[in-house]
Amino acid sequence: MKVVFFEDVQGTAQVGDVKEVKNGFARNFLLPRGIAGPTSKDNLQRAQALAQKEARRQEKLDGEARKVAERLAGYTVTLEARVGESGRLFGSITNRDIAEKLNAATQLAIDPHIVLLPEPIRELGAREVTIKFTRNVTVGVTVDVQPDEESKPVVAKLLAEREAAEAAEAKRAAEAAYAAEAAARAAHGSHETEDAE
Repeated sequence: MKVVFFEDVQGTAQVGDVKEVKNGFARNFLLPRGIAGPTSKDNLQRAQALAQKEARRQEKLDGEARKVAERLAGYTVTLEARVGESGRLFGSITNRDIAEKLNAATQLAIDPHIVLLPEPIRELGAREVTIKFTRNVTVGVTVDVQPDEESKPVVAKLLAEREAAEAAEAKRAAEAAYAAEAAARAAHGSHETEDAE
């Protein structure tokens, strides 16, 4: 069934869109709630007027959001967390933690729901996190997770162990390469001896 939308439906359509939808979706959800209507001339005009009004409202929201986004562009927020023996965090850093830290540092009012974090952060290090103010305005901030004071000795130990393991692996690789080269020279030398006989 072809309908015209009077409201935004996340992931489906925006105000004023004319789309083909499944009959059951239209009859059971869209039409009874007044979210969409049949594509009559009156409904198309109504949807067009609503779309223009929504575009003006969206532009105003985008303008306000751009001002905030400009303040956050390139911003780095540092969070401290407790680290276990394995190098992973006790607990995790969530979008709520990031929003609270940003709000405290910048005196903004950032809702945790607009901090797009696919899954909670469970490891140390810096990563890019997107903040979506409106559907048209997003900004990336860097979230740097550092060990807290109690965890710094644990992290130092883990780094030393990792460096030692990498050095041992590099030594083994060098020894293997040297042995392979010596074996190749020895094999090459025995061929020359056979040729001379």
